[in-house]
Amino acid sequence: MSALVKVIVPCYGYGELLEGCLESVLGQEGVDVRVLVADDCSPDDTPTVARRVAKRDPRVEYTRHKRNEGLIATANEGLEWAACSDYVVLLSADDLLVPGSLWRAVSTMKAHPEVGMAYGRAPYFRSGRPLPRYGRWRGTEVWPGAEWIRRRCQSAHNCISSPEVVVRTSVQMQAGPYDPACTHASDLNMWLRIASISDVAYVKGTAQALYRVDPESMQRSMRSAEDGTMTDLTERRVAFEHGLAGAPLPQAAELRATARRRLARQALWQASRAYDRGEVDGPGARPVEELIAFAFETYPEARQLREWRGLRLRQRIGAGRSLWFPPFLATGAAHRLHGHARKLRWRLHGV
Repeated sequence: MSALVKVIVPCYGYGELLEGCLESVLGQEGVDVRVLVADDCSPDDTPTVARRVAKRDPRVEYTRHKRNEGLIATANEGLEWAACSDYVVLLSADDLLVPGSLWRAVSTMKAHPEVGMAYGRAPYFRSGRPLPRYGRWRGTEVWPGAEWIRRRCQSAHNCISSPEVVVRTSVQMQAGPYDPACTHASDLNMWLRIASISDVAYVKGTAQALYRVDPESMQRSMRSAEDGTMTDLTERRVAFEHGLAGAPLPQAAELRATARRRLARQALWQASRAYDRGEVDGPGARPVEELIAFAFETYPEARQLREWRGLRLRQRIGAGRSLWFPPFLATGAAHRLHGHARKLRWRLHGV
């Protein structure tokens, strides 16, 4: 018999995109699919669209909240619904699954019973533009859960968008519901908890899902990058702290310390870039003092970090002048090269 995969589709205000999302799920071959559209009191025509699809295809269920409860509560409600299944997926109503993605993930986890989560690439795309090429499946790489977590702590970043993940339901139930204390980084928190009790597989080559962006959301993302620097750092810190708290790993404390150190380095580096670009005072100024305070609160030994020494030197030189200092030009180039290398490693190995 085919594996039963239950797909949770939280939806708020994506009525015009919902049907396309559901079609990408219902068209999956090689698995037995069920879908729950969890409408978080959408103000648009989501009820009409969802009921129309559910009437047409009995594999689709529809439920609607009487009031908006937020993504975390909606996702956890979906996990309760998916408890009686083999595998579970959380898919935003504006994203798409790639043909064959569920079969590839399920096949991988059937071949590797120790794997509790499988994911692949999720290229970004924009409405009205041609869809990205999916690529070819080039095998699967299995990471021991502890090693996968170590890589995440070393980077202190999430490497998963979310729609490309398939989780073994028994592992999901053991990991528990989404943490309401984690809002922006709730998915990172969940992946850490899953990897602490199981291994992780990366489907190489082909995309597993498509992550939609549009001009409005891109503008919001740009504003978030400018104005939400502290929110991003703080949310990731909470995700790592809560995700590794009580983790059944002998090196959990060491891993948390690694993540804290990396987060502190990132905060100090962002403060240094503010000095490089002259974004310390006036319109467009970065929250330098808050970044420094975050670094020392997160990693009290921050004075030992080279980013702190670089920041202190920049402060002595003066904002906007440090880019004329050759060693800082080399440091910026090294950071860019490191970023490119990280992206290449992620594309090849998923971490």
